[in-house]
Amino acid sequence: MATRRVARVSQALLESVASTVQFQLRDPRIKNVTVVRTEVAEDLRTAKVYVSVRGSDRDRALCLQGLDSSRGFLQKKVADRIQTRYTPVLKFVLDDDLGGAAEATRILDELAAERGESDEQSDNGPLEDAQLAEFEADDATSPSSVDVESED
Repeated sequence: MATRRVARVSQALLESVASTVQFQLRDPRIKNVTVVRTEVAEDLRTAKVYVSVRGSDRDRALCLQGLDSSRGFLQKKVADRIQTRYTPVLKFVLDDDLGGAAEATRILDELAAERGESDEQSDNGPLEDAQLAEFEADDATSPSSVDVESED
């Protein structure tokens, strides 16, 4: 039963922190931030908030510093949202999983460029390409223009 409660608190914490960061924080250091996930301890006293920050390493460090300085405000917003005896103490952690995905995409793009594949090729799947070819074939057999004469 405790794990279901922890999961509900974790989801509420995620929603509360994400909306507060996006709409209510005015710190100029906090920009290009996405709250990815949260992990709440079993006793609900501490929580790790995993964030992804787009930009350079300097931007990431500044953003984490800004989030740490806004921790009290964010904890108050969380306390307003969840009704527990203790408000979880927030700890912000940089989530590098998305950075790995960006690196993999970059490597795949480099491989495609080496093979001579261009980005101009259609991104449609094979089914959509077949449907497009069928539509173009139907369009070629139908009359391209219809002459309508009015009898006035």
